[in-house]
Amino acid sequence: MKNFLFNLGLLIVIAIVLWAWVMLPWQGVIGLAVVFALWMAFTRSGRRAASVASVGISTLRQRIGSSAVIVIGIAGVVGVLVALLAMGEGYAETLRKTGSADTAIVMRGSSAAEVMSVLDHDSVTLIPQAAGIAKDSKGQPIASPELVVAANLPLKGGNADDEGSVQLRGVGDQAWAVRPNVKVIEGRNFQPGMRELIVGKGAAKQFEGLTPGHTVKLGNQQWTVVGVFSSGDAMDSEVWGDASVVADTYRRGSSRASVMVRLADPKSYDKFKAELEGNPQLKVDVSTTLDYFSKQSEGMTKVIKVVGITVGLIMAIGAMFGALNTMFAAVAARAREIATLRAIGFRGLPVVVAVMLETMLLALIGGLLGGLLAWLIFNGYSASTLAAGTVGKLSFELRVSPALLWTGLKWALAIGFIGGIFPAIRAARLPVTTALREL
Repeated sequence: MKNFLFNLGLLIVIAIVLWAWVMLPWQGVIGLAVVFALWMAFTRSGRRAASVASVGISTLRQRIGSSAVIVIGIAGVVGVLVALLAMGEGYAETLRKTGSADTAIVMRGSSAAEVMSVLDHDSVTLIPQAAGIAKDSKGQPIASPELVVAANLPLKGGNADDEGSVQLRGVGDQAWAVRPNVKVIEGRNFQPGMRELIVGKGAAKQFEGLTPGHTVKLGNQQWTVVGVFSSGDAMDSEVWGDASVVADTYRRGSSRASVMVRLADPKSYDKFKAELEGNPQLKVDVSTTLDYFSKQSEGMTKVIKVVGITVGLIMAIGAMFGALNTMFAAVAARAREIATLRAIGFRGLPVVVAVMLETMLLALIGGLLGGLLAWLIFNGYSASTLAAGTVGKLSFELRVSPALLWTGLKWALAIGFIGGIFPAIRAARLPVTTALREL
């Protein structure tokens, strides 16, 4: 009963420590490291712990095989975890870059995304008349009524029957004024009234035939690709054509999915939003593009994060058992040495700290190795997935940020902590007489 209560209490303490560790910022970790270093340098128990730890660490070369089990296991956990989280980070970053505080999107009320929105002709006419919209050199409001539909195209590198969904956006002349970051980098822009397309550079990498001069079939019609554009955001994954031609091809009449506007300045947004949402002739929702695209990223980012943490936990359990087995074996091999130290006056705390330091060092090496490999292999790696709120794949680059590397390192040290604490406590609680008879 006593052992059961001790183990239960220990598990509760470990859970609290791990929770606090996960929530701890890097400044807190540095503070803890400084306090721990001062304890080891200026206290008797700390100096004894350092002495015992130095002996154990000096023998790691003799135990290179068993030590590598911990390092490689933890490196694998950190590498996979950081890579999966980098996918979510890159996805969210691409969508965050798409919006800005001085542009707004207007959709039908209660529409979660453009693909679910339908604005009739009267609404499309009224929206650009609202106050707060910037004007061009001709005094016209910078407002772009746009249509979004799904189109299937053959994927690059696949069979002829392998098709993927691409988002086809019908736009007008003001689309470029609303998004000045969009630049044609190859070929030319499409001509109004013609079945011509310009394609984002991300879409051109994913789908077959999206190069200037080629024709593709969309909506039972042949379209000519005349140019490639770059925007540096989610628009790179789209295909653009003239809004009227797209609407005729897909039988959408004069309706549009949304109206994108450029505001005179970000402070105009509240007035613009209030006028449109207060107009009884309209039933629309208004948001800045910054808010809209950020919200579009939330769902998928959470899914990727949950998958990453779940996979990481499964792998971490395996790495923890590997660390436990290795450290229990190390403690057993050094049982007489530890017993001798205990017999000459070393208390249990220095022994616990020494074993923990050894395990944490191996975990630190594994965490650094896993983070480095994840950064070298996956940072900037191009990927694509079906984006929330769209009807096509979103191209993005994985982003291994310092924050993700720090997360991976904290996971590594947490695994090392759990893998070392039980062998360390066993070493400290092992009766001296028993330990001296073990070898």
